[in-house]
Amino acid sequence: MSQATVGDRVVHSRYVPYSHAHYAGNLVDGAYSLALFGDVATELCIRTDGDEGLFASYSDVQFLGPVRAGDCLEISATLVRVGSRSREMDFEVRVTARGNSQRGESAADLLDPPLLATTARGVVVVPPAG
Repeated sequence: MSQATVGDRVVHSRYVPYSHAHYAGNLVDGAYSLALFGDVATELCIRTDGDEGLFASYSDVQFLGPVRAGDCLEISATLVRVGSRSREMDFEVRVTARGNSQRGESAADLLDPPLLATTARGVVVVPPAG
């Protein structure tokens, strides 16, 4: 366990399975991104505080681009404020690769630059130190 420091960051990579498509065009619902934010926040709290923490709130959630089944995602949490028990984090979901059915059923393209799909700010609380 280390001391929580502004700028601490955790990044996960994830493939979006087709079983998560809910809408036309293989779109995935926005709640999928929020669940991923919970995963990176949990790891960040474990790394900084030795505890999974508990989500208290989200603010300024922005859905900026589509997340589709077949996408490869990069999900990040960055610590922006450290309180005595609270940890405020910025979150991002970026699409790093996307299927391209015009080239073939299993074809996919790397996106350069990645597409920023979802952002948010969240607050997690951890037990008191000691």
